[in-house]
Amino acid sequence: RAASRGNPRSAPCSAPRVPREAARREAKHAVMFRNQYDTDCITWSPAGRIHQIEYAMEAVKQGSAAVGLRSKTHALVASIKKSSNELSSYQKKIFKIDDHMGIAIAGLVPDGRVLAKYMRNECMNYRFTYDGPLQVGRLVAQVADKSQLGTQRAGHRPYGVGLLVAGFDQTGPHIYQTCPSGNFWEYHAFAIGSRSQAARTYLERRFESFEDLPLDELVVHALLSLRETLAAGTELSTGNVALGFVSAGSMFTLLEDDKVQPFLDMIGAAEVSGGAVAAPAAAGAMEE
Repeated sequence: RAASRGNPRSAPCSAPRVPREAARREAKHAVMFRNQYDTDCITWSPAGRIHQIEYAMEAVKQGSAAVGLRSKTHALVASIKKSSNELSSYQKKIFKIDDHMGIAIAGLVPDGRVLAKYMRNECMNYRFTYDGPLQVGRLVAQVADKSQLGTQRAGHRPYGVGLLVAGFDQTGPHIYQTCPSGNFWEYHAFAIGSRSQAARTYLERRFESFEDLPLDELVVHALLSLRETLAAGTELSTGNVALGFVSAGSMFTLLEDDKVQPFLDMIGAAEVSGGAVAAPAAAGAMEE
């Protein structure tokens, strides 16, 4: 007893284990739940933010890049495709919605498929009822309303996917963007997904010239803007890029694999010669 009073180090070493373990558990609990305002999507933080919506928007930023641009006659979307490993196929990122509309997605692919199915059903119901195509802006507003519902119900979560919608209706070609918060915007050109800021910088410098461009040159600009989003050492190829376009005279057409190769050859030939990109001989046949 005297030894324990005079020398604290002689006390049994097992005595402080209980508070130490409790402190360790509390520290682990604090790391797992360091934000008490992100447990659901209906809780506001004191700063006026809903963190789960921001997390869903961050999922869009982590997805593979997609770009959309339009001219007076065409609307076009393009996307980078990714595979989980060398043995797997590439994930599909562009979906046809109707004859006059298609989408490119960035974020969670399963969420994108759910929204694509919803958009197809809306287009089929409208066509069955009114015997005509659904206006692009009207459908985008419906998708935004559907996305917003997931941000105000405790039993739901926001969709972790962003859409670029390319469509053509009686008012002309359109490019729309939707996000998990329920917002949507129309653009002359835009990019979403991983490293999309580099693509947006490319588009911002050139979008004023897109209005009068033919389809083949519009495709080249889409591919060049996508190339800005690639990691160092990665090149565009027929396996990792896809694009789709629509116009007044053609239905939504998806270009993948070997159909993209002529445009990649155009870019490569122009860089070797140091001149402008020339249109491929077969470009005029794409819309037939």
